[in-house]
Amino acid sequence: MGQALSKQTSAEYLVWEPSQKERHIYVRGEIFAMSGGTFEHNEVTLSIAASLKNHLKGTPCKVGITDMRVAVEKANCYFYPDVVVTCAARDTNNPKITEIHEAKLIIEVLSESTASYDRGAKFADYRLLDTLQEYVLVDPDARTVEVFRKNAANIWELHPSNAASPTVTLKSVDWQGDIAQLLS
Repeated sequence: MGQALSKQTSAEYLVWEPSQKERHIYVRGEIFAMSGGTFEHNEVTLSIAASLKNHLKGTPCKVGITDMRVAVEKANCYFYPDVVVTCAARDTNNPKITEIHEAKLIIEVLSESTASYDRGAKFADYRLLDTLQEYVLVDPDARTVEVFRKNAANIWELHPSNAASPTVTLKSVDWQGDIAQLLS
């Protein structure tokens, strides 16, 4: 994740962040700058978001991309996932909203600099979201998709996809497709 830029309360961060040119995440009192993405990262993020947006058209669900902040209040954290889906009226009724509180699906596109954090500490924080049903890690270099899905016993299970097993299923939003759809 890198060196913390400063320490603030969450209330101070929420006032400070909108006035910044770059985005910053907030993790239990510490602020970290977000690193810039590559063209490949943006292409994969856009492919995923477009596919989900088309699929969810006409439903109460909305798809957000990199500028939508997700509040993980139980962890005292605020993140900017690559793709997030919410179906909660609290999050979708106001078109000017910049923060999601009831994420249903979160997708992170991995990079060399963020992969271990996305798999570890960030996933641990995201798991504190009661509404989160799936957490997806997309690795454009390895051409893999890992879907972590909460089962009926609230245990997170891994459902991997790769060239040998290319079908990706996102039960949280009733979407199924080939891994190539997400990585194109």
